[in-house]
Amino acid sequence: MPTATRTARETLAAFHDAMRTKDADALADLYAPDGVHEFPFPFPGFPERYVGREEVRAGYGASWGATPLRVREVRATAVHQSEEPGVVVGEHVVVVEHSAGGTFSVPGLVVLHVREGFITLARDYMDGLSVTRARGAGEG
Repeated sequence: MPTATRTARETLAAFHDAMRTKDADALADLYAPDGVHEFPFPFPGFPERYVGREEVRAGYGASWGATPLRVREVRATAVHQSEEPGVVVGEHVVVVEHSAGGTFSVPGLVVLHVREGFITLARDYMDGLSVTRARGAGEG
């Protein structure tokens, strides 16, 4: 579990590490018990939001466990500290490899609201079309 001394930037780095390793437990442990993870641009196969740490754990555990995609790298391209305390914006590119071959880049942006070392709100803006294309790359 994160400590109360974890800054928003440190939380973002831990968020990226959990993405890189597809560790749903590590990701969920970054959230407050009632933290919310939203997908403002939903796409097939993803809900609009997860409410609560345990829903984040279950949702990402199922999603990451079922995907044929392996994260090779998470490139943090920019980090923006908001004037609002505890709010950080991270731009990133996730480089994924399909089990059937092929590498794809999925750009994204996440806005984290962090209080007392825990995520209270995450808004996850990812390129769902790139994810959909990458998932389907091994078919056919």
